[in-house]
Amino acid sequence: MKKHRLLLVTTFIISGCSLCYELIISAVSAYITGNAVLQYSVMIGLYMSAMGLGSFLSRYVRTELFTVFVTVEIGIGVLGGFSSVSIFLANIYIANYHIIMYAIVIEIGILVGMEIPLLTRIIEKSHSNLRMTLSAVFSFDYIGSLVGALAFPLLMVPYGGYLAAAFVCGVLNSVAALLIIWKYTDHIRYSWTYKILTVGVGTVMLLGIIFSGNISHYIEEGLYRDTVIYSEQTPYQKLVLTRHKDDIRLFIDGNLQFSSMDEYRYHEALVHIPLAQIDAIQNVLVLGGGDGLATRELLKYPNVQITVVDLDERMTAMAINHPVLRALNKDAFSNPCVTVINKDAYEFMKENKKQYDAIIIDLPDPNNEALSKLYSNVFYRLCYAALSEKGILVTQSTSPYYAAKTFWSINKTLASEGFVVYPYHLLVPTFGEWGFNMATKHALHKIHPVNKVDTQFVTPDNIDSLFVFGKDEIPSEPIAINQLLHPVIIDYYNEAVRQWH
Repeated sequence: MKKHRLLLVTTFIISGCSLCYELIISAVSAYITGNAVLQYSVMIGLYMSAMGLGSFLSRYVRTELFTVFVTVEIGIGVLGGFSSVSIFLANIYIANYHIIMYAIVIEIGILVGMEIPLLTRIIEKSHSNLRMTLSAVFSFDYIGSLVGALAFPLLMVPYGGYLAAAFVCGVLNSVAALLIIWKYTDHIRYSWTYKILTVGVGTVMLLGIIFSGNISHYIEEGLYRDTVIYSEQTPYQKLVLTRHKDDIRLFIDGNLQFSSMDEYRYHEALVHIPLAQIDAIQNVLVLGGGDGLATRELLKYPNVQITVVDLDERMTAMAINHPVLRALNKDAFSNPCVTVINKDAYEFMKENKKQYDAIIIDLPDPNNEALSKLYSNVFYRLCYAALSEKGILVTQSTSPYYAAKTFWSINKTLASEGFVVYPYHLLVPTFGEWGFNMATKHALHKIHPVNKVDTQFVTPDNIDSLFVFGKDEIPSEPIAINQLLHPVIIDYYNEAVRQWH
């Protein structure tokens, strides 16, 4: 096998790229559409099926194996390199963009499916030892897949984003093709034409990497109706800050987190209503809330020590350093009473030994598995242990109108862990009707009004009405508890998204 080392190196490269394309298209699909489990399942299923079709079609290639293989590599480089850009642009300009997305994944899958059978036949033609050939080819194939699987989440997305990741793989496919052309020029018809074409494709992909930031900015201008003033792909999520006149909006992975026009309604309800129910407030834990807006409200209380736990260091850094967010949160994270810890909330609660007078849970909606566990029975069990006897917990709970099953599943899950739960809601114009679940270890004698701090929305007169729900906000069918190993809340949430889209 020594004389075929270059071909095996090529196998390693193309296998890593193949897996990356699969992950890139699945991730972009989930980013645009939501419902990550469904999108990954559909995309991977289509991709694997298309690979099977490509493998089948390779049997009809009887001659010019090197030429066909190089053609396949160039084709994959072009289709794969432009896959992210094409899907995002299709989402902006084409109503049925799914057709484009499915077509891209099928075309790439067919070509990828042809690679290994062609390489195996090329090696076997001169080596004539099928056992050794298959062993070597598949060994390099699987190792390459592992490297691709690790490189995508650890290097490509955090440091380049989806667009640059696709262009990098396009470059690598071009390199693989160029290696074959250079080594086996005599076996390739029109080799000089292929050399020029491959270099051209590789150059275009390199330019794509260099200008991926500009391309990303152009696409974001189409995805977001307002002017994008900040954009960053972190290791965990895509952060986008937009401005329209005086309205500042934060988006995480395309989902709106707040509008500066009405965020005070949300954060006053989240913070002041529960804190009005307890007398002594010394230690407060905020889970999520990386924008600093909930902490801003908490700092209205004297002598309070606040611990903020948010997974994404880049999110909290933006809240500390970006002038627009600093103005909104009033430099909350720079206050000496505030400690910011960048850690997964679930892991923090597992290791926590401290008790808090209040736990404020301000996390994104449970639209994926990573977030679902932060709305699970086990997570609330950890929160119960961390709450003082007279303490209070509150969690944002999505909309009781648009996502009623999700809201009441959160309510029921809290109750299943021993909490006495008090659901309430209000109108946040940007989001519509929005809900929260307040929970204590012991029943409250009454709901106390907010009167210790200055507010813009919450008053002693309107607080009672927030705890009243309409008939159309309470599901008639039984609602399940969201268990760690049976995350029904994702299905409830995605059902609501499908209904209202």
